[in-house]
Amino acid sequence: MSQDAFRPVYHPAGHDSELRSAMEDLRTGRWLSMRNLLTATSDWALWTQRTQVLAAVAAGSDAVQAWRAEEPHSLAATVMHCRVTVERVLRAHREGHRRTQELWHEAWEACRIAAHQAPEDPVPWVCLLALAQLDEKQRMDEHRVAPPGPMLFPGPWGLLAEADKRDPHNREAYHRMLQFVYARKSGGHLSEAVNYAQWASSSAPGGSALRALPLYVRVERYRREKGHEKALDLHWVTDDAARDAERALHFWFDLVDPAGSSLLDLNHLAHALWGAHRFTDAARVFEALGPYYTAPPWAYRTHSPGNPGLAEEVFLRARSRCLAAARDAVPDP
Repeated sequence: MSQDAFRPVYHPAGHDSELRSAMEDLRTGRWLSMRNLLTATSDWALWTQRTQVLAAVAAGSDAVQAWRAEEPHSLAATVMHCRVTVERVLRAHREGHRRTQELWHEAWEACRIAAHQAPEDPVPWVCLLALAQLDEKQRMDEHRVAPPGPMLFPGPWGLLAEADKRDPHNREAYHRMLQFVYARKSGGHLSEAVNYAQWASSSAPGGSALRALPLYVRVERYRREKGHEKALDLHWVTDDAARDAERALHFWFDLVDPAGSSLLDLNHLAHALWGAHRFTDAARVFEALGPYYTAPPWAYRTHSPGNPGLAEEVFLRARSRCLAAARDAVPDP
């Protein structure tokens, strides 16, 4: 396919064709494919990712409720119920819905039940971390636990530790904690997010997706400082930014199968390498993405971040530039 003809697609399942098939059935109200897929999922990282994506679809239907009615003792159904209730309350919170508080209590109870019934599963604890961002003033004791290291903030560290105990360095758990940092009324400063992301990344082993976490904070800083686009482009070529991108490339991307990685992580890495003018390295990430892309972080390079078409234009421009550089770098035979 020529570069001019290439058009990226967004699909939350990405390269996971089995997940894509289950999502299609779920959209029509059929839950058997979801049940079968989760039954066959034994890896906690993949389990976390698949339950999150499926919950985003199931939250708009009663499919999980129907599953629980048919199989009331299914642990997977219990965990998915926990997932769906949390997804619904997060949506209600974003929309300022009047039932947010009521839904919050329902979701919290569903998480606690799931944690009790599925004690080895990290997802109920990940979901409790997701709910923590709603407690912006940190009124709940479990949301203001002393941090595990200097330069960090009081927060739901006990919840993170529970998720970590079941699936060390669980990607979503650490991202949920980052969202909590942004939501804190007494904090929320980017310096806290920077310290947290560096702490989480430096303590993660090689091959962990958490090595890409600092890239998200850089995008958030760029988003908040929007207004001087030309000057801000220099943000990505600084030594610190280039170093974050290089660490994510060598200590995460180069050590894993990109097909099993988060599309968001891959897009953030491609974006960071492109911004740092590491075009041939970025080309490898674009190749790994195949036909897929996500609007963030590309959307924040536009004047209208809510317009996915503009984000796609930036993505295509960056992809074309990097692939061309890679082709030019190959010596003639």
